[in-house]
Amino acid sequence: MASWAVRTNGAGRTEDVHDDGDRVSAVAVGRPVVPPGVEVVAHVPPAPAEGAAAAVDRARPGLVLVDLTGPEGVAPAVIAAVLARVPDAAVLAVAGAVADHARVLDAVRAGATGVATGADPRELAAVAAAAAAGRPAFSPGLADVVLESVAAPTHAVPELSPRESEVLRLVVEGLTAKQIAARLVLSPRTVENHVQRLLRKFEVPGRAALVRHAIEYGLA
Repeated sequence: MASWAVRTNGAGRTEDVHDDGDRVSAVAVGRPVVPPGVEVVAHVPPAPAEGAAAAVDRARPGLVLVDLTGPEGVAPAVIAAVLARVPDAAVLAVAGAVADHARVLDAVRAGATGVATGADPRELAAVAAAAAAGRPAFSPGLADVVLESVAAPTHAVPELSPRESEVLRLVVEGLTAKQIAARLVLSPRTVENHVQRLLRKFEVPGRAALVRHAIEYGLA
């Protein structure tokens, strides 16, 4: 589905990108910078968030682009609303030329698949391709912002149900909510609910940090 061949390393950084001629369909919420290789099929306002989520549900695009430069709190509300309605949606939050770290973390906590700055079209395209494929991805430096926001675990391992343990193992393997749902014969919404509970139990802002903690706890 993604229009760019891309490789991501363990920290969510992107490498080796080129255009293969296909294009990813996207719904743009607000006025985000559109990555090369992405075709916007609908532009929608960010408010109300439920309206943006409904537009995504109707279009079912390969990627949801959310403008991170609008009023504070708007983008996280949109991301949360989209994922509540379309749990397997790939959401890329797009910042300006320079990303506000607090806003980056808010977007990740809300469930964004990736966060990119709009400064470098090549890097933006690479992050978009990875996010469209369901892989956490960030512009250079932003992955470190996310990981450094989470201290190394110093307390007891959270108690997980058997199903939460299964979901966690598959998240660490890099599967999307839709893929996990197919593997476990669950709905994507149920899988996303499990993921959200795991984030709360581990007290982490997003999937990248969840994977890191699972490895550090010896659970993966």
